[in-house]
Amino acid sequence: MDITKQINEWKQDPEFVRNVGMILSHNGIVRGTTREGGLPVAEVRVTPDHARIEELRQEYERAPGIYKVAIEAFGGELKPGDDLLYIIVAGDIRENVKATLAELLDRVKSEAVTKQEITCE
Repeated sequence: MDITKQINEWKQDPEFVRNVGMILSHNGIVRGTTREGGLPVAEVRVTPDHARIEELRQEYERAPGIYKVAIEAFGGELKPGDDLLYIIVAGDIRENVKATLAELLDRVKSEAVTKQEITCE
């Protein structure tokens, strides 16, 4: 996903200016070390559940004050530095957008993505 392109596409909609006062984005990256213990990571095997991700996207796009939500999750064997997950949330005010992005991110990670870190050691 090209975040700038997605936002510019949303801006073409006349409803955008009536509904958006803030956009937040998340760009998850494969870390070079494990969360626990800081061991070097060789790769991460990721399996996104795209159907569940789409269900979550639609659910949160209906949240109060939210105009649009976009999500792209990458799968396969990813290396440190590779993009892992993009989320963009556009909405009316800071409180709605921040809360939506935080909750949605946590749910995507816990409900719709499985990953296995393969360490170098």
